[in-house]
Parts: sequence; C-alpha cells; structure tokens
Amino acid sequence: MDIGAALVVLLALVVGVALGGVALNYYQTSQGKNRRVQAEEQARVIVEQATEQATRTTREADEKAKELSEETDKNLTRRRREMDKEDERLRSRREDLDKRLEKLELREQNLNKRQSRMDKQQNELAKLEEERTAELQKIAQMTQEEARTELLTVVEIDSRNDMARIIRQVEAEAREEADNRARDVISLAVQRLASDHVSEISVSVVPLPSDEMKGRIIGRNGRNIRAFELAAGVDVVVDDTPEAVTISSFDPIRREVAKRALAKLVVDGRIHPARIEKLIEDAKEEVEQSIREEGERAAYETGVHGLHPEVLKLLGRLKYRYSYGQNQHAHSIETAHVAGMIAAELGADVNLAKAGGLLHDIGKAIDHEVEGTHAILGAEFIKRYGVNAKIINCVASHHHEVEQECVEAYIVEAADAISGARPGARRESLESYIKRVKTLEDIATSFDGVEQSYALQAGREVRIIVRPDVIDDLASLRLARDIAKKIEETMQYPGQIKVQVIRETRAIDYAK
Repeated sequence: MDIGAALVVLLALVVGVALGGVALNYYQTSQGKNRRVQAEEQARVIVEQATEQATRTTREADEKAKELSEETDKNLTRRRREMDKEDERLRSRREDLDKRLEKLELREQNLNKRQSRMDKQQNELAKLEEERTAELQKIAQMTQEEARTELLTVVEIDSRNDMARIIRQVEAEAREEADNRARDVISLAVQRLASDHVSEISVSVVPLPSDEMKGRIIGRNGRNIRAFELAAGVDVVVDDTPEAVTISSFDPIRREVAKRALAKLVVDGRIHPARIEKLIEDAKEEVEQSIREEGERAAYETGVHGLHPEVLKLLGRLKYRYSYGQNQHAHSIETAHVAGMIAAELGADVNLAKAGGLLHDIGKAIDHEVEGTHAILGAEFIKRYGVNAKIINCVASHHHEVEQECVEAYIVEAADAISGARPGARRESLESYIKRVKTLEDIATSFDGVEQSYALQAGREVRIIVRPDVIDDLASLRLARDIAKKIEETMQYPGQIKVQVIRETRAIDYAK
C-alpha cells in the first residue's frame, strides 16, 4: 500500500474516532438531561408531599394547641376562683383574729388596771396596819412580841384555872355516876350468870313407857316408822337406848312437831299410818298456834307494837331456833331490852331501838330455807310488811353487811354483842372459838399471793389482803371463790361466812 492510501486510511480512522467521541458525548448529555428531569420531578413530588404533610401536621398542632389552651384557661379560671375563695376565708379569719386580739388586749388592760388598784389597796392596807400596830405599841408601851407573850400568859393562866375547875367537877360527877354504874354492872352480871346454859341440839328424845313400845313404833315390816318419817319429815332413830327413841332433823319446827306427835302416839297406844297422819296434823296446828303465841308474847314483853301478824309468826319460830346453844327467841327479847336501856341512856329513840333489837335475828327463822345471810333475809322479809326504814337498817346492818344509817343501828349491834357475849349465853368455849377462827385464817393464808388474812365478826367474815403484783383483779375473784369452796369443804359452821379479798396498790414517796 502506498503512503497516500495509508494517510487516507489514517485520516479516516481519526475522523471516525472523533465522530465516535462526539456521538458518545451527545448520548451521555441526552441521558443526563433525562435523569435530571426525572430527579426534578421526583423532587417536586417529594416537596409537595412534604408540604402537604407539614400543612397537615401544622393544622393538627394548632388544634392540639388550641385544645390545650382552652383546658389551661379552664384550669386557670378554676384555680383563680378557688384562690379567691381561700383569700376570702383567710381574710375572714384574719378579721376574727384581729377582733379577738383586740378583746384580749382590752381584757389585759382591764386586768392590769384592776391589779394596779389591788396592789395600791394592799399597800394602803399594809401601811394602815403598820400605823395601827405602831399606835397600839405606843399606847400599850410594849412591842408586838411583848403583847403576844403577855396575852398568852394571861390565857394560859385562865385556861389552867378553868381546866382545874372542870376536872374537879368531872371527878365529882364521875364519883356520883360510878355508884350508879357499878350497881347497873353488878345487876347485869347477876342477870347474866342467872341465865340458863343451854345446848344446841339437832335431835329430840321421846321417853317411852317400856321397850315394847319400840316394836309398835316400828310396826310390821317397818311400816309405822316409815309412815311417821314420811309424814313428819324427820328421822326416827330406834337404838339400844333404854325406854327412849331419838328424833333427828335439822329443822327445829319439824322436829318439835314430830316430838309432840310421837309423844301422843305413845300415850294413845294406837299406832298405825292413818293415826300417825292425824296426830301429826294436830301437832302441826299446835306448833303453829304456839309460834303465834310466842311471837305475840315477845312483842308484848318488849313493848313493840304494830307488827304485822306474819312478822310475829316468823318471830315466834325463833323459839325453836338455837345458835351456839343460845335460844334465839330469848336472845331477841334480851337484845331488845338491852337496846332499849342503852337508847334511853343515850337519848335515842327507845321504841325504835327495841324494835330493831327484837327483829335483828328474825332472818334466822328462814336462813335454812332460803339462800342468803340472816341479816339481809330478815331485812327483806320485814320490808315487805311496811316496817319502819330505820328498823330495817338496824336488822340489815347489825353485822356490817350494809352501812348503818342511824344511831339506833349502832345500839342494836352493841346490844346483840352484849347478849351473845355474856357468860352462859352460848355453848361454844373460848378455846374452840379461837381454834375455829385460827383455822379460818390458816385456810385463807394457805393460798399463793395472800399477804394477810383476818377473821372478823366472830368468824362470820374473813378479810384477805393480797399482793397486787401477784394477784390481779380477775385472780382476786377466782381466789375468793376458791377460798369459800375450801371453807365449805373443811369447816363446820352455822350460817354463812363472807370471804372478802382486798387488792390495793400504794405509791409512797418522801419529800426531802
């Protein structure tokens, strides 16, 4: 190939290359424009969407802001209203406090003025007292101490003279009264010693003409004695005692009825169940009549009138009642007389004292039948029949179970003690009495927590003092019940024994 052809070929190649570059550049430029258009379109779409989203978000934010603003306004309005009310209330209280403060200030001013006047008056009085004392000293020509000493000396001399005169007068009256008192004491002692000594019994002995009568009393297969015991309510003891049978019963009335009926049966000799019932009924009527007569006799003998028939009937039952061997009917009459004499000496109501003394032990006629102490039972019984309230108090308080409300109650208590304590009045010896009271105190002190125990009222009451750090209130109640139960199980005594547990705490200090 020649050079010309080569140059043509080379030139063609160069032109081809140049045209190819131009074509490539144009293509690339065309593709870039398309992409920019697409990008701008997408950007425009995105901007529109963002604008729309921003608009919507702004609108929602405005609505929420508006709602929050309205709610905030409401809260602010409510809080403002509450604050206004609180301010009004505080203002009102402040005004009240101001008024009270003004009143207090005014009162304090008045008190200060009054105190000032009082101080001024006291100063004036003290000054006047000093002037008066100085004037008196000037007139008397002696000091206050000298005047006091002189006055005390004069008063002492006059008092000694009066005391000596009164002592001589009292001694003279005592010597005159001593003779009368001595005669009374001697006569009372003679009366005491002249009284019968009786024994407390719970059995009665019926004498028989012969021992053959015992078989008739028993009857065939024991039918007579069973009928008698059933009708009379007693026990008939037929033993080896010659020509005698024994009737046993805790009730003295039933025992007396049975004794009289059996005595009539022995005299009559016709002993069979029908006859037994008839004679027991007759004996009951006789005893009832005797009881009424004894009650009326006691009232007549002591001069106590106006008592209800039922009261007199119960009083008559004391004829068959014994306490420590002392007949209670005679004891009541004796107590009434002693109470009347003491009341006359003291200027008290004699009739009231006699009535209280006569009826003070009337409860003993029913204390075997009804639960309770004879003093309270007797007071409740006579209260139902319109007896004077002071007499009721005499009966209820003669063993200090209730408070004594009149001087006659103290007189009845003293008269009861005199009648029961005189020689020969009661069977119980001093040794047995001391032993019984000592046993009562030992039973009380045998329990844990008991500090001291005292038997009072002739053994009718035991007073127990416990340690408060060991025994509480509930344990005190339980202790009283346990002691009462042990006394019931281990001792024999008439009537009732009052168990009183005392728990107290004492605080002691000394001022130095």
